[in-house]
Amino acid sequence: MRSTISFNDSHSFILVGIPGMQEHNSLMAFPLCLLYILTIVGNLMILFVIKTEQSLHEPMYLFLSILACSDLGLAVSTMPTMLGVYWFDYREISFTSCLTQMFFIHLFQWTESGILVAMAFDRFMAIQNPLRYTLLLPNTVIVKIGLGILARGFCVCFPPAFLIGRLPFCGCHVLSHSYCLHQDLMHLACADTTISMLYGLVAVICTLGLDVVLILVSYILILKTVLSIASREERSRALNTCASHVCAILIFYVPMIGASVVHRFGRHLPPLLHMMMANIYIVVPPTLNPIVYSVKTQQIRQRIRKMFQRKEIRS
Repeated sequence: MRSTISFNDSHSFILVGIPGMQEHNSLMAFPLCLLYILTIVGNLMILFVIKTEQSLHEPMYLFLSILACSDLGLAVSTMPTMLGVYWFDYREISFTSCLTQMFFIHLFQWTESGILVAMAFDRFMAIQNPLRYTLLLPNTVIVKIGLGILARGFCVCFPPAFLIGRLPFCGCHVLSHSYCLHQDLMHLACADTTISMLYGLVAVICTLGLDVVLILVSYILILKTVLSIASREERSRALNTCASHVCAILIFYVPMIGASVVHRFGRHLPPLLHMMMANIYIVVPPTLNPIVYSVKTQQIRQRIRKMFQRKEIRS
């Protein structure tokens, strides 16, 4: 007779590191730890620079600070289990902890997608109405947009967590990754998951799919506005303000699409490739975002340079 578990049962799932090579998990530990350190330091530095530099208290940089908070949240949500698996070979996670981690991972991912849409709209407003830009997007409006994006993420992510929390699990309790995802938990349930699968598909189409469409529309309007500018130098300057945001979009959506394609259509591919794509999808975007904005955004780059120059002078 198979044993089942419910939301109230005390049970553990088994997380997976390097498939079939668990004895070599430590090979991933150091680079993963380094990436997490870069993520935390980089995003905290972005937040510190924006907070302390009065000239950066503009909509673009306030949206960037929300993006940095989202990246920090995603890193903190996944870091304990991933480092536990690869560094200490601690692979057990309770059902409640797994469900909580799943909720926050998807919450911060949905939030980041919404922020990228808001930043695309922000770039359009800045290029179309440069003189009235800050008046059209005051701090109160930005706070409301941020809270609205967070509320949307919560409303989208809570139902699947609730549905999975009521499912029975039996047989194999080994997950596919070193963290908990919605689709991974669904595959382990020994009950009908049609509702959860349909909800997940509709949620992705109505949120991430809509976000991509809105970003594309925003950039079509941006290009239309830029092409109407007479001066070639001004056109180039306007497009340069979008460079870091375009990089952030690619950094977020390309790994996500790649991991989804590999998960759905690449079952014949080596498990190691699945593991690498899953880790890139979770770890790389929060790490690269602060680096891209530090390199591509002149104001942030200059402020960071001044910080280090002051430290050198004091020393």
